[in-house]
Amino acid sequence: MGKIERLSRRSFLIGSAAVAGGIAFGSYSGAAQAAESSGSNPLTAGLGPNSVTFNPWVEISPDKITLIAQHADIGQGVGSAQVILIAEEMDLDPGQFEIRFAGPSPAYFNTGFKDEFAPFLAADQSAAAEEARAATLEYLRKTGLQMTGGSSTIPDTYEKLRVAGAVARETLKAAAAKRSGVAVADIRTRSGDVILPDGTKIPYVQLAAEAAAIPPVLDVKPRDPSTWRLVGKPMMRLDIKSKVMGELKFGIDQKIDGMLYASVKLNPAKGQPLKSYDASKALKMPGVKKVVEIKNGVAVIATNSWYAMKAVAAIDCKWAPPAYPAEQAGHWKVLENSFKPEFLGKEWRKIGDVDTALKTGKLVQAEYRAPYVAHQPLEPLNGIGIVTDKGMEIWVGHQSPQFVQHIAATAIGLKPEQVIFHNQWSGGSFGHRLEYENVRVLAEIANQMKGTPIKLVFSREEDFIQDIPRQIAIARHRGSIDKGKIVAADLKLASTAPLNGLLERSGTPTKDPDGQLAAGHWNVYYDIPNFRATTYEARGLSPSTTWRSVGASTAGFFTESFIDEMIHAAGLDPMKARIDMCAVPTYRKLLETLAQMSDWKGPLGNGKGRGVAFVESFGTPVAEVVEVTATDRGIRIDKVWVAADVGKVVDPVNFENQVQGGVIWGLGHAINCQITYAKGGAQQTNYHHHEAMRLYQCPVIEVRGLENDPKVRGVGEPPVPPAAPALANAIFAATGKRIREMPFNKFIDFV
Repeated sequence: MGKIERLSRRSFLIGSAAVAGGIAFGSYSGAAQAAESSGSNPLTAGLGPNSVTFNPWVEISPDKITLIAQHADIGQGVGSAQVILIAEEMDLDPGQFEIRFAGPSPAYFNTGFKDEFAPFLAADQSAAAEEARAATLEYLRKTGLQMTGGSSTIPDTYEKLRVAGAVARETLKAAAAKRSGVAVADIRTRSGDVILPDGTKIPYVQLAAEAAAIPPVLDVKPRDPSTWRLVGKPMMRLDIKSKVMGELKFGIDQKIDGMLYASVKLNPAKGQPLKSYDASKALKMPGVKKVVEIKNGVAVIATNSWYAMKAVAAIDCKWAPPAYPAEQAGHWKVLENSFKPEFLGKEWRKIGDVDTALKTGKLVQAEYRAPYVAHQPLEPLNGIGIVTDKGMEIWVGHQSPQFVQHIAATAIGLKPEQVIFHNQWSGGSFGHRLEYENVRVLAEIANQMKGTPIKLVFSREEDFIQDIPRQIAIARHRGSIDKGKIVAADLKLASTAPLNGLLERSGTPTKDPDGQLAAGHWNVYYDIPNFRATTYEARGLSPSTTWRSVGASTAGFFTESFIDEMIHAAGLDPMKARIDMCAVPTYRKLLETLAQMSDWKGPLGNGKGRGVAFVESFGTPVAEVVEVTATDRGIRIDKVWVAADVGKVVDPVNFENQVQGGVIWGLGHAINCQITYAKGGAQQTNYHHHEAMRLYQCPVIEVRGLENDPKVRGVGEPPVPPAAPALANAIFAATGKRIREMPFNKFIDFV
């Protein structure tokens, strides 16, 4: 993996010094110790006088305490959950500390990817599986890959941040003991103070200089969960008040003295170059300072964003044609022809004799389709950048800090270490901020305006047009029913490759099959004696990328819809059959809980229907029941029940919000959304073309979090995949109409 390997060699020299030595799989005490003792803690570089940093996550100066949020906050609440894990151990209360996003550093490598990257099912806890995960963790440590995604934030930070807080707490106590002569064992901490036996309180900030003069105390363990004040308790997110009051500054709100504003018009045929342009009208428009040509388009620099957007729209451009079919029908045609050996990605799983089993009993077969869809976060792509003779400084909300450095540097001929990156609060992402188009474009523009800070803002329309969408996919499934049981399932899926596409654009191409196409496709936990899951990777289509829940967003719909069809063909109850077939005890418990929550008792009648779906993605099993009513005006979604098992619910309020948001996201896109191409460009250029669920359409959503999984899991993405198949199955139960293609509004009306 070209650039990852280059990155890993570079990072290894840094990262191995920063986080190696004593790192035991599952324990980060050694990481904190090595990070501090090696002197490679990235926070030491900018440390002020009389200040101390105990590890890459805690910084105390004489006037404030700063906790470092390792992962980007893209609206999922990690800017709150991450630092609460540290604050719990440091005996800090909300309001007693500041939050800062981590800069690029291999010290912040993401351990949470070890389960997703290892080639074993999430429910597989065998020695072989754990050994593979340990090897994957070692690889991640060596590469120093710092990335937010894959619902990995909590799995990554759950232990390491509590250890970081414990190290800070015990070191502050040691500093207080040295000052007072009191034994450490007689010292306690509370609300940002060290407290001596006589009740004397010493604020942490007053101990910074003394704590900096002693070695950090590294032989610590996180507190017993029975003593927790914050973790696992309902609480207000730290960022919610500032967001509600409009005080929090997102990336798009940032300003720098002396900056000018840029807007762009890029080739609608994604990735293709500009042939020629006429900017004569734009140059005469108010506020315009300059028009510059960039790799695949033009940019206007003006005195504000509105002037820049108006002017760039007036530029007449001639574009090179797309490298994919110009019309949507051509995209589907390519996919239809991709179920061939030359496009084989991988046979991910094979159990029994599928071909023979398919010849017995009753054959069930169906084709399913899912279109491209856009990410559409509320905050469009933006960024601020300034290029000088020494390098570039960039302010942008992004999920991959190191790759931002690489992309910006490569675009203008710098070394990555010459790019200083400041991560920003992001107004949503859903995978959008794992891509780099705004970063590259901003670097190119700023490089032509050296010395002047440039603020780039994509118009909403340009954001839609340039969005690299979710993968388009077709599934062709077959199965057989014999004596009232599912005896065979042969699942085949053809799609564009979202993860491999992202890796290629980040400079890390791989020839490995795209593992995300297997998500929701091979990880089926039903006891089907003959089972096969195969993927095919289509070529020559629009680039696609990671979109909330990635591969499972489409494959989960295909798989759980087909399972439902086979259950119906077998004459079984959809819920009871899933429970009976479920081969993993904790997952069976999840389904049983869902049945109890929804009071599932079979068909409802009177135009009402319920559908159930169960998908594990990113290690988190989620099952949902959707209830609908067939009305004269169309389908009304009445209620949704959701059960998810994450091992440990860190923040019950945010957990519920994430699950409810995921369900609404999944339902809305299943009902209404698609990106189609005409003349090489996306036809949908704003929300009215790509409409999510309306408030009046949102059902009541009842959520229950289970903690039976032996590992701590994330929940940002896993509630999405079951929503579409549960809705489709509910519509079938209510109407007898089986919908096999998204968006559903092509085939049925919704109230």
